[in-house]
Amino acid sequence: MNNKKIKILVTGSAGFMGSHLVDGLEEKGYNVYGIDDLSGGFMRNVSDKKKFTKLDLRDRQKVAAYIAKLKPEIIFHLAADATEGRSQFTPFSALDRNLVAYMNLIVPAIKNGMKKMILTSSMSVYGAQQIPFNERMITQPEDVYGSAKASMETVTRVLANVHGFRYVIIRPHNVYGPKQNISDPYRNVIGIFLNRLLHNKGFYIYGDGKQKRAFSYIDDTIPPMIRAAFNKKCEGRIVNVGGEEPITLTQLANILLEEYFETKKIPTNFEPQYLPARPQEVKYAFSNHDVARELIGFKPKTSMRAGLREMIKWAKEIGPQEFVYLDKFDLDNHLVPKTWKNKLL
Repeated sequence: MNNKKIKILVTGSAGFMGSHLVDGLEEKGYNVYGIDDLSGGFMRNVSDKKKFTKLDLRDRQKVAAYIAKLKPEIIFHLAADATEGRSQFTPFSALDRNLVAYMNLIVPAIKNGMKKMILTSSMSVYGAQQIPFNERMITQPEDVYGSAKASMETVTRVLANVHGFRYVIIRPHNVYGPKQNISDPYRNVIGIFLNRLLHNKGFYIYGDGKQKRAFSYIDDTIPPMIRAAFNKKCEGRIVNVGGEEPITLTQLANILLEEYFETKKIPTNFEPQYLPARPQEVKYAFSNHDVARELIGFKPKTSMRAGLREMIKWAKEIGPQEFVYLDKFDLDNHLVPKTWKNKLL
């Protein structure tokens, strides 16, 4: 196989995961193009600006024209409005920037001869089922974002069955690491905590802090995504990819503070403050990776502390970032978390 002849498109290529994916594909010699609307990504993440196009996937006509000209054979779809908790208050955005945007992409892609779609879905499609989540479970999302992702999975399967392209669905979870957007006040708990520390402030935890997650370091996430994309055994399959060390948010906070200050004696003014739980937030959420182990030999290598050290080092280099808030919510009421409503971060 001549990798240079395979034309690959990565959506969300200026974002956190997308930019790492582009780097990983280019290292293997693939001919990679990228698009991003830069709503959550940054030009500093773009390695080859000649192959990058700023494009909003909600613009159906422009997307169709771009796809018709490029004619990508393989598409990695990562562009998303990935806001589980916020999507309860911004449902229009959650659907427009996820499901509708995906339809605007996949339809012209099929028309122009796309051979394979690698859809980046989300652990949020599982909802609040028995942990650890496995790929055989039905989707039972607890938020609008997860509902949009579940619909995107269904659309992919249905259109593939009818129109004959191949696909792989990846469900990553709680990915963190260098190049993450730490200016987003609504998602990515590690990024939010870390940016608060860069501002010399403590941070908030919604609920009792006993929520449990398994965080996934970026360097343990992108390589298996690439392996799954080019493994015939993964075609037509759903594959969970992510960390395997479930910890509570309080444990995460303590580890992050210890690594940030490089001591177990944390200043008292940096101890977390606990706030009321957010609506519909799943308390225990992490996945089983037996399918990934069987099909692609998946095995995370980075410990939580080692991954945090790398992210802290990077974050201290770029310095504190101003949090970027929405002007308004679709549903603005007393249920909106006060840190969002009053812009407290």
